[in-house]
Amino acid sequence: MTNNAQLVDLLGVGPSPSGPVSTSEIVRQVREGLPVQALERVASAVAPKDRNFRFSVVKKATLTRRNAPQAGSARLSELEGAKVVRLARVWALACEVWKDEDAARAFLHRPHALLEGRPPIDIVMESEFGGPRVEAILGRLQVGSVA
Repeated sequence: MTNNAQLVDLLGVGPSPSGPVSTSEIVRQVREGLPVQALERVASAVAPKDRNFRFSVVKKATLTRRNAPQAGSARLSELEGAKVVRLARVWALACEVWKDEDAARAFLHRPHALLEGRPPIDIVMESEFGGPRVEAILGRLQVGSVA
């Protein structure tokens, strides 16, 4: 499974001055608002050729407003941050299982029989219950079970 160091690296939120970042620290950062750059980093990893993918997490108008110079330090809401972390966890696990970013990307964007023929990425983005469903499939693939 993914570890906090992988998430911190992918999200670009930086290590804790007191050592390894704990799950509690990630939760705190999400609650306080992850920087918009975390969304940009994850979206660029998951869908590098799709500039509009980030708008499936945060609406275009909202993201534009948050990135405006007068907005100051752009932050995601707690719900948006939770979605970004969920996506980052699944992405990191997919990369770990497939050992190749292109293969991980193909898995996430290709319809899957255990997800009613829907792409895993859609399931992850749909609700908080989607991440664990896709992680379970990836876990089964990781140990060589039928998925």
